[in-house]
Amino acid sequence: MFDSAAALSGPCEVYLYVLVDSAGSRNASVQDSTNTPLSSTFQQTEGGRTGPYKALAFDLTPCSDLPSLDAVGDVSRASEILNAYLVRVGADAACLSDPNFEGLCNPPLSAATEYRFKYVLVNMSTGLVQDQTLWSDPIRTSRPTPYLAIDTWPGRRSGGMIVITSILGSLPFFLLLGFAGAIVLSLIDMGGSDGETTHDSQITQETVPKSLGTSEPSYTSVNRGPPLDRAEVYASKLQD
Repeated sequence: MFDSAAALSGPCEVYLYVLVDSAGSRNASVQDSTNTPLSSTFQQTEGGRTGPYKALAFDLTPCSDLPSLDAVGDVSRASEILNAYLVRVGADAACLSDPNFEGLCNPPLSAATEYRFKYVLVNMSTGLVQDQTLWSDPIRTSRPTPYLAIDTWPGRRSGGMIVITSILGSLPFFLLLGFAGAIVLSLIDMGGSDGETTHDSQITQETVPKSLGTSEPSYTSVNRGPPLDRAEVYASKLQD
């Protein structure tokens, strides 16, 4: 990251400066005439609009202490590694509103604004700038989407897709309902058939014997209810 070939003597820190992009931002200096790094804050520079401000300061990590490729590929250690080696610009949302806040204020950046960033290597033994990077290319922040405009549907499906999904989801229910109805109807039909068989078994057939000396035809009596008294059945034949 730094191009200086000079050997480092003593402990060093890295300062991160932030500046709103403008016509002369590429030539903005982060040190004074004595080579001392600026200590300007977010409030003093109006959020980087009037000059660069120091957003972060962290220790220079030796290359030997960096995580190995195997450790980087371990998903279980991803959060630990990111917290140790990743710097987040704009991660402190409370420092501006806290009157008792001490230290570097790193508040959120403005939306839809272009910023430039610079890393500065500072020798803590002398307090002087030992090396620094060039200003980065402009990086534009995004404009937050209004809450009401956020699509909370996880699949972001169209209206037609929602209708088709609903129909396919309810189809098994209707199939199960039809199957249950068919079973109920079959049970009802079986019950009706048993009733007819029992009723028919009560039908009796009687053959009336012929009277002696007469040629009257015989009659057949079919009773579907309780059997009639035999005297009532042949009452019309006792006239002789």
